[in-house]
Amino acid sequence: MIPYGKQNITQADIDAVVDTLTSDWLTQGPKVEQFEQALCAFTGSRHAVAVNSATSALHIACLALGLGEGDSLWTSPNTFVASANCALYCGAEVDFVDIDPATYNMSTSALQQKLESADKLGKLPKIVAPVHFAGQSCDMQVIHELSQQYGFHIIEDASHAIGAKYQNHPVGDCRYCDITIFSFHPVKIITTGEGGAATTNQPELAEKMRRLRSHGVTRDQALFTQPADGAWSYQQIELGFNYRITDIQCALGLSQMRRLDQFIQQRKRRAARYDTLLKDVAVTLPARSDFAESSWHLYVVKLTQCDAKARRSVFDRMRDAGIGVNIHYIPVHTQPWYKAMGFRDKDFPEAINYYQCCLSLPMFPDLDDDQQQYIADSLRSALQSI
Repeated sequence: MIPYGKQNITQADIDAVVDTLTSDWLTQGPKVEQFEQALCAFTGSRHAVAVNSATSALHIACLALGLGEGDSLWTSPNTFVASANCALYCGAEVDFVDIDPATYNMSTSALQQKLESADKLGKLPKIVAPVHFAGQSCDMQVIHELSQQYGFHIIEDASHAIGAKYQNHPVGDCRYCDITIFSFHPVKIITTGEGGAATTNQPELAEKMRRLRSHGVTRDQALFTQPADGAWSYQQIELGFNYRITDIQCALGLSQMRRLDQFIQQRKRRAARYDTLLKDVAVTLPARSDFAESSWHLYVVKLTQCDAKARRSVFDRMRDAGIGVNIHYIPVHTQPWYKAMGFRDKDFPEAINYYQCCLSLPMFPDLDDDQQQYIADSLRSALQSI
């Protein structure tokens, strides 16, 4: 089976992990800080907070921005459920903004219309969390301008997009947001096994997130509410979590970071080859925004003549051919948990139209020309059979 995504692990990665296993630190040690520094150097952000998953990063980012009961977060329906669940963890409400039919990212025009309506009702969001789907940035300058007008915070969910660029600047520099989130799951651009991170340019947010990832505990006596008993003292000053990432994981992440540019170039070459191989196939190829350079976490096509039955037939035939196609994503608002909140399929029609026809093809650096030719030929054959 050719998987839809796959990590690239070298002997250098293995050696880095083994070196850490034989060091004095396994959990939160020097590799965590070094990994965070590497993320700052790559993205141009001032602070990075590494945690055990992107979901954890989303959660503490929401808490750091003060999201709570009576507040709401808006995100895209075309994402994994974590982008919305993070608000529910905080006791807040969730709503969605429909997607752009070309990029499959949050539609800025739909966002503006929804904000205008919400403003009249006095129900503006506290946070908007646009998702950089498949590795291509949303139009963050426009979203930031809307945030200045309507007074909301921005969390960029860039779980797909480390190594991507927006307006020729690295995604994660936080010039148009409060916090950016990355994922290091094995199918993503780089991996720490499981892991995630938040970048920000605001020191108070970084410090808050660092406390929240480790039980809300501090050893900074300036923050103590009562005098220290001694040099051993620490105090829990808020309710935090055990979201810590380990030195073992960050040793792998550091090693992977050294090849991040190489990974992006390989993914770009694979995307360009798919464009050539599929130019005469009955699918819509991924759109490129003028303002963004994708990291190509995913290569998603849309069947041009499609219904649920036809897409299922193509999906099954590709899987039978040993090709691990996938679907990204089932719209969040159609999940049972969210339907129970009152969301209906028709609330976000562009997301539904996209979902019914989308198909993610295998995309990872070690994919070779012969495999891509086989994938293209198999897709052509599967489409001809429906």
